[in-house]
Amino acid sequence: MAASKTSDYKVKAEKIKQDIQTGTFRPAYLVYGDEAYLRKQNRDKLKVALLGSGDAMNMQHYEGAGINPLEVIDMAETLPFFAERRVIVIEDSGFFKNGCPELADYLKHQSETTVFLFVESAVDKRKDMYKAVTKTGLDINCETPDEQQLYKWVAMKMKSEGFAISARTISYFISRVGTDMSNMVHEMEKLVSYCLGRTEITEKDVDAVCANWLTSRIFEMTDAIVMKNQAKAMNIYYELLALKTAPEQILALIMRQFNQLLSAKEMADLGVGKGVAASKLGVPPFVADKIMGWTRSYSMKDLKDSLNMCLESDEAVKTGRLDRIISVEMIIVKASSR
Repeated sequence: MAASKTSDYKVKAEKIKQDIQTGTFRPAYLVYGDEAYLRKQNRDKLKVALLGSGDAMNMQHYEGAGINPLEVIDMAETLPFFAERRVIVIEDSGFFKNGCPELADYLKHQSETTVFLFVESAVDKRKDMYKAVTKTGLDINCETPDEQQLYKWVAMKMKSEGFAISARTISYFISRVGTDMSNMVHEMEKLVSYCLGRTEITEKDVDAVCANWLTSRIFEMTDAIVMKNQAKAMNIYYELLALKTAPEQILALIMRQFNQLLSAKEMADLGVGKGVAASKLGVPPFVADKIMGWTRSYSMKDLKDSLNMCLESDEAVKTGRLDRIISVEMIIVKASSR
């Protein structure tokens, strides 16, 4: 998140906290943004608080495209059963991207005993639904935090578990597992279990237990490129972009893989054994075996051309002659078409 967006998130999160503490709820809440972990956290806090001591029969849940707004309105007009309020949760409806005039109009004069909780990954602030919710309710944008905020969050999570962790180790941890917060939580839980009985988490601990998710996905993408599976390679690339992985980082790892392929090709031509190749490449034997197998799909000229293409693309991006996202797309397309 940019500084202003981070500040806005904190303000809205504090307002939700106050609503929960006072038990005074707004007619509608909208939780949206690209960070699934934050969406889930805010959704679950609100659901629990809104239901209070009432049972689940006063909560209706709708999810996905094709929700009938008239059915939702009819349910919203139904009085809660022996409870203060009825809670209607609507997730991934598309109403905030495509619009929903019936529901948007209803929100202007909805039942006082019903509270809506909308959860969406993306919204269009020009649409009727967004305007209707924000007029009487509250929206909170759950974007992926910026690097500084992620550092603070990881340090806080580790401190709450009784562990110290340096800024350098946090940086290494993030570079290894990516910035998807749900995945980060999973990896932090593994670290806590592994380091029980100690007070500090180190880079060696991260190496020992944290799956190198990013490198693994890059490896799959490179595999797809070598196998000429362009569609799979592009899908993985877009997945990495959606998880806020910098194109420069992806390009650097692609270059590393091509460098490894070039080294492996040279060793294969010299008749070097797989065990020695694994040691020289700095990878496990099964990975070396795979890389050596890949080299059969390339000539030395192919690999040198691919490396030169990566270097030229990097230079074009740095000098502003080429968009950084498109640059990697072009490399994937060209390399998987050779």
